[in-house]
Amino acid sequence: MSRKITRRRALGELIAGVGLLATGCAGARSIAPDPGGSTLRTTYRDPRGTGTLVPARGEPLRPRTELGAPARGVGVLATIAHLTDAHVLDAQSPARVTFLDRLGVPFESTFRPQETLTTQVLTGALYAIRALGPDAVIQGGDLIDNDQANELAQALAALNGGAVSPGSGGRGYFGVQSPFDADPFYYRPDLDAPRQPGLLQAATRPFTSPGIGGAWHPVLGDHDILVAGEIAPTPSTRALALGAQAVWDLPPGLTSAPGLAAVARSATSGVGFSPDGPPQPRLVKRFLDVALRGPKVRVPPDPRRRELDAGEVVRRLRAASGAGGSGPLLDYGVDIGSRVRLLVLDLARRSGGSGGRVHPGQADWLAGQLAAAGDRWVLVFSHQPLGSSEDGERILGLLDRDRRVIAAISGHVHRHGIVARHTEAGGYWLISTAALIDYPQQARALRVVETAGGGVAIETWVLDHVFPGRLGTISRQLAYLDAQGGRPQGFAGRWLDRNVTLYRA
Repeated sequence: MSRKITRRRALGELIAGVGLLATGCAGARSIAPDPGGSTLRTTYRDPRGTGTLVPARGEPLRPRTELGAPARGVGVLATIAHLTDAHVLDAQSPARVTFLDRLGVPFESTFRPQETLTTQVLTGALYAIRALGPDAVIQGGDLIDNDQANELAQALAALNGGAVSPGSGGRGYFGVQSPFDADPFYYRPDLDAPRQPGLLQAATRPFTSPGIGGAWHPVLGDHDILVAGEIAPTPSTRALALGAQAVWDLPPGLTSAPGLAAVARSATSGVGFSPDGPPQPRLVKRFLDVALRGPKVRVPPDPRRRELDAGEVVRRLRAASGAGGSGPLLDYGVDIGSRVRLLVLDLARRSGGSGGRVHPGQADWLAGQLAAAGDRWVLVFSHQPLGSSEDGERILGLLDRDRRVIAAISGHVHRHGIVARHTEAGGYWLISTAALIDYPQQARALRVVETAGGGVAIETWVLDHVFPGRLGTISRQLAYLDAQGGRPQGFAGRWLDRNVTLYRA
């Protein structure tokens, strides 16, 4: 077994070192959290450095003037919500590769202490979006985690409203976080600090989602169509998902490729690094082949864990959302009133790999959509950032020449970020929104505002999820404490990556 510090031990040592109470959620709360999740009013902080998040004052909009001087707003043209990387996952599925997490970088995302609560966090984001009341909602990709039919069914139930059933394989929870699992690697909420007795049972209990309450528009991500976000389903992965045997422990002799951690650490400095799955599809396949020959645990099977083909995922997303377009790619445009157009690009690789790829014909399609936009302001959405996608510079070149493009918005990197792209046509903003699965577990609001003199600005701020009861709070707290998660990796970004007004002349 790896000698690296385990997630269970990391959580326990942090809590012991700062003297947290056993619940892990103690602390005085002098400020009531905003019921709509707006971080303009309140947000969550750790003011005493104790590892406990408490409600605190929000962050006001700050001006960013790289592309234009501040100007008075004269009218709101559109309000849009962007939620991404929910990674709704079946935490009990035998097709998961949690054992890879103990290899360290870059496999940390294969297990998270808060992973049983993904449907609740997604639903909590929907509560916040309903309070915002946007004209349109963009679901930015990686809606699900492991290309399973039951994951997609749960996620769509949450988005459209109604009964959501997070469990699988029978009643209750049976997985790596079970109290009977003696493996010191995995955090067990019934036994380990921060103790949350009954959490696993509560996490698998059905609940009702209010849904978005309006139109939503999907973007396709790599995890939506690929196993672990990396490999296209194969006969062996399909059999594993539907079977009654799971690999929980690291098989003897299985080690990471030499130099892989260094390569991954170097990649984190780039805008295209994805922390949501192991790199290199061949590595994942090799690890699976080795793991399937090692010791296994018997688990309750479930036929709803069927792995999906990319075409079926696209069809189901279109049917559930009413998204436009046709054919194998989830490319389409949406007009918001008479002044704003949203364009959605599908960059997911069908043959494997988490990185984005511009498909044949997409540049021509986009050029036609930009021409048809007329005098509308244009925002382009993709899951992977264009700058790190194969042939993405060709798409960026089209956007660079169009004076009506004001933003290219993505997810995938699990990080809040905003960068000004200067062009002769006036420039636009490259915006990324953090993941719902990792800390800070936030969505993003974008308000397109007409400014005096014919300019435009985007007021953007982030939204905390507000799932009723304790489960959303516990998920946020566990994500914050996770020593391998979004807090130590800086996924919350800087202040100027979150609540700002982006001016453009």
